[in-house]
Amino acid sequence: MLHLILVAVGGAIGAALRHLVNLASLRLLGSNFPWGTMAINIAGSFAMGLFIELLARRFNASSELRLFVATGILGGFTTFSAFSLDFATLWERGEALPAVGYAVASVVGAIAAIFVGMWLARAVG
Repeated sequence: MLHLILVAVGGAIGAALRHLVNLASLRLLGSNFPWGTMAINIAGSFAMGLFIELLARRFNASSELRLFVATGILGGFTTFSAFSLDFATLWERGEALPAVGYAVASVVGAIAAIFVGMWLARAVG
């Protein structure tokens, strides 16, 4: 139960941060391009890489800290960071083809799924 609470609290923090970054980017850069989302995805992926590497190589951190920061805060901030970590894990294991397949299938699949979902909602409604 503690793990679930840590993920939930971290997720709330990450989602709130994502909202604040989106608001700031809209005010500063306008709404003609998804600058906020792009910044969130890049910053979240950078933070995930930095955190996971420091956790693995420098600190003897608890699984609770990993759940709170990586799954909770960074997962709530951007799920793209989790996707990026999965890709990096496959790549660093020497599984280049599965890594590229995962990336292509995830991006193309997600984009296709959003259009299918939109089509379905329009067809039903």
